[in-house]
Amino acid sequence: MADPSGFLKFTKRETPARRPVDLRLKDWNEVYEDFSHTTLEAQASRCMDCGIPFCHNGCPLGNLIPEWNDLVYRDRWRDAIERLHATNNFPEFTGRLCPAPCEASCVLGINQDPVTIKQVEVEIIDNAFDEGWVVPMPPHVITGKKVAVVGSGPAGLAAAQQLTRAGHDVTVFERADRIGGLLRYGIPEFKMEKRHIDRRLAQMEAEGTKFRAGVNVGVDISADQLRADFDAVVLAGGATDWRDLPIPGRQFEGVYQAMEYLPWANKVQQGDPVLDEAGQPPITAKDKKVVIIGGGDTGADCLGTAHRQGATSIHQFEIMPRPPADRSPSTPWPTYPLMFRVSSAHEEGGERVFAVNTEKFTGDEGKVTGLRAHEVVMKDGKFEKVEGTDFELEADLVLLAMGFVGPERPGLLTDLGVELNERGNVTRDKDFATSVKGVFVAGDMGRGQSLIVWAIAEGRAAAAGVDRYLMGHTALPAPIKPTAVPQR
Repeated sequence: MADPSGFLKFTKRETPARRPVDLRLKDWNEVYEDFSHTTLEAQASRCMDCGIPFCHNGCPLGNLIPEWNDLVYRDRWRDAIERLHATNNFPEFTGRLCPAPCEASCVLGINQDPVTIKQVEVEIIDNAFDEGWVVPMPPHVITGKKVAVVGSGPAGLAAAQQLTRAGHDVTVFERADRIGGLLRYGIPEFKMEKRHIDRRLAQMEAEGTKFRAGVNVGVDISADQLRADFDAVVLAGGATDWRDLPIPGRQFEGVYQAMEYLPWANKVQQGDPVLDEAGQPPITAKDKKVVIIGGGDTGADCLGTAHRQGATSIHQFEIMPRPPADRSPSTPWPTYPLMFRVSSAHEEGGERVFAVNTEKFTGDEGKVTGLRAHEVVMKDGKFEKVEGTDFELEADLVLLAMGFVGPERPGLLTDLGVELNERGNVTRDKDFATSVKGVFVAGDMGRGQSLIVWAIAEGRAAAAGVDRYLMGHTALPAPIKPTAVPQR
């Protein structure tokens, strides 16, 4: 694979440099600088002839990583995109947003830095778009079957593209005003510019997929009407029921969920007329003391957004203790390592506070002015207060970024009557079929909050299940083994 001795010649892992902080805070463009093909080919050559490529196991999509590493090393870029697209509909999304469990399971990573798999991936697809190699692939046969996909995030888009290419008449419904789901309004522009979504949607439309934005299925279209109009339905609405923090003062103005805050910044970048007379969106961090509760990726997205809006100070709270600098013994290779990570947003400023719990919001005249918190320690699986650690912090804006607890149940799911499991997610069988005939589910709505690679993998697998249901057989690949799917 690649250069058999490449990992000995190039022992140093190289990735693109991030633009200087003082420059990137002046715009909303992606933070990384260009990466030369020559350097990338050298990095691809580090892919070992390891015998058993554990990166395959780390990737839910089953990406053919050693194959396209080898092709990049040999300067066969067009062949590389063919192998990449064989398993991944949207490498331009995963190459920017995935936390790369493939790299965590790279065999080279046992005693060296792992191969830069994620960077190779994104360079392959960006080069393919630049060269004009990403073209519509309309179906050769039309089946006459109609499929509705509810939700236009990565799971819904993957299912839609697969089913359209299988010859079905596919319509994607999205309740927001634009297609893309969390890719559109949950991911800040500095992590992924929305032009990447738009050019992929153009390909899908040319292939025959129909998109209907601004349609709330279950409200604008009833569940009964949906089932009557379509031969099959794919539920891909995500896990949008956010985790709240029901403590005193939660009702104060200035305390918002992350997904009440983040979309406004993206709408501004899309050119929507949402700014007030002062040139600010309805919820902004400008000139405010900001506290973000939640230390994950969504919290980091809020952090980078608040920096660019001009917050005067930012604190990010995490209830868990600070992770170790290196891989924790609790997550040995090839599992995804628990370790301290610094995102581009963390580089830009703010204070990260670990092992802390917020117990009360304080306010004046109905507006939040601060919070009270204390340190915690975990004992027997529960967080306990550390006495004598109480503190108060001023805050004009508090953002709750504590994750999601499952899909929204009232409305479509209730009207359809699909069964839910003990965690509140939609149950499905090995073909991703729900308890209601002709209704399937993919992504976070059935799995719970998870990674973009799982969403795309489930969208592809659900498409295979739908195709089999409609036609009695399928040639579509299903990357997820039935044992990986919660059974009804």
